[in-house]
Amino acid sequence: MEKDVLDRLKGHLGDHQIFGEPVRQGDTTLVPVGEVQLAGGWGGRDDESGGGGAVRGRALGAFSIRADGTVSWHPAVSVNKIVWGGQLALATAVVACAIAFRRR
Repeated sequence: MEKDVLDRLKGHLGDHQIFGEPVRQGDTTLVPVGEVQLAGGWGGRDDESGGGGAVRGRALGAFSIRADGTVSWHPAVSVNKIVWGGQLALATAVVACAIAFRRR
């Protein structure tokens, strides 16, 4: 049963889940790169059994290949992570100031 589910999931993912279709723009070809993570589990006790799974995908970046053969990596930027990091830094600064002023 587990193998059947994984085979079906693999069939739904397609061929270009790690490297996307190359895109040509002028003399440069861009090859998008992504990451796919699969997770699942099955279990049961007595007459009951169950299972679940998850698929997570995210963009990592793209390789650019120029006509002269030069290859460059361009990472994907996660704006959400940047905003979250800024909020965390601000919260840390506010707590540190509150502790400092409370001690006086």
